Amino acid sequence: MLPVSGTRRQALIGILCVCFSLMISSVSEAADTSAEKVFKAGAATSNITPPLGEAIVGGFKPFPSENIHDELHARCLVLDNGETKIAFVICDSLGITDDVYQNARKFIRQETDLPPENILMAATHTHSATRASSPKYHEFLSRRIADCVRRALENRVPAKIGWGGIDEPSEVFNRRWFTTNPDFCKNPFGGTDTVRMNPPRGNPALVKPAGPIDPEISFISVQALDGRPLALLANYSLHYVGGVKKGEISADYFGIFSEKIGSLIGAEPDQPPFVGMLSNGTSGDINNINFTNPGKRMQPYEKMTQVADLVAKRVAEAYKKVKYHTWVPIGAESSELTLTIRKPDATMQAYFKKVMAQPEDAPKHHRYERNYAGRVQRLLEGPDEMTVMLQVLRIGDLSIAAIPFETFCEIGLELKEKTPFDDAFTIEIANGYNGYLPTPAQHKLGGYETWMGTNRVQIDASDKIVAIILDLMSKLHNKP
Repeated sequence: MLPVSGTRRQALIGILCVCFSLMISSVSEAADTSAEKVFKAGAATSNITPPLGEAIVGGFKPFPSENIHDELHARCLVLDNGETKIAFVICDSLGITDDVYQNARKFIRQETDLPPENILMAATHTHSATRASSPKYHEFLSRRIADCVRRALENRVPAKIGWGGIDEPSEVFNRRWFTTNPDFCKNPFGGTDTVRMNPPRGNPALVKPAGPIDPEISFISVQALDGRPLALLANYSLHYVGGVKKGEISADYFGIFSEKIGSLIGAEPDQPPFVGMLSNGTSGDINNINFTNPGKRMQPYEKMTQVADLVAKRVAEAYKKVKYHTWVPIGAESSELTLTIRKPDATMQAYFKKVMAQPEDAPKHHRYERNYAGRVQRLLEGPDEMTVMLQVLRIGDLSIAAIPFETFCEIGLELKEKTPFDDAFTIEIANGYNGYLPTPAQHKLGGYETWMGTNRVQIDASDKIVAIILDLMSKLHNKP
């Protein structure tokens, strides 16, 4: 071996020191990275029950609330992977307008470090709740939504997350039907449609449904690292069930599911307690009525309890097969879209002018023609455009879209088919409440959901929305 000179020895020592330093630095950085990659989750609820006397909405004629069958809640799930925070807030309400959500986001921005644009806020669409934007309820509701988020943030603990899905087709039916009886298909505009929403049950004139169903119950499950259930957020494309006593406030089957799912998956009373949540999927044309048979009369709350029990049992069955992750990438992307608002042409205006000139007890082409005269007039006098928020959240290889309309089922199915993620579902009536969203093909068939005043935006709105949602999904999917 050749002798090593002093100069060379010093150089070698220097190189070794540098290498050792780099090794220590790398180990330190790896340890720091590992320490940073702790996934946390927190969940909470806030009571959002309105005062009695507020009008219950969901039908053509609101009426005052007189009793509370079960309390309404906002339910929040916060996810935090050390790099990004996102949240879901699901509220027991028919629909919540953007101004209420924006007020809640203002509170959240002022009081937390959770970016408000990373929060998906949605209503369940229970038809036994009151108007969210009423003067008495507006500020209270937005304040309680913000409080729910703050409490969920405070409840964060190291956690693991998984997701899954299971089909339950027995409770979902497309409510738009082709029929051989043109009297079933009269519309408030003096004409006749091709399909009828909610036709007479078991009638021989019924031919076939005008669209598909989505039988999947999707869900996200969050556990503490020791396996203790923390929260579960499910999603089912079922409009609502109903069967509520008149004048009573209720969260419908969404609330019953949220209360029952915990015991089925082994959640124990704890502090903070387990939070169950059920969001509404794309159910703008879906309900719980099997129109092929006459059906039977049930007691108030009986049917919604049956549906909630079955959906919860099916989720509990799939829950056993969930694969959990102690860390996943999460993210949020959103975009605004400006849509043209539909306006009555001269012919429609003349028709409704004639309708309103007649006595109220005069023979009618359609029983709701006077209602739609008012709706159409408000559209005529209102703004020409509306801007809506579209959003996608990412959890690992799952994407969740948010659409601020009562969205037709086939739109959700299209997003599931075309998403770049391995799995996807959509929450409707999210980040706003802007009426129905049929596809252009369904617009051609007519029916309640397509009527001007029920649907407010341009005929091809769903195409534009799907394109933007898919683009947002791609952006999230392509992020490192």
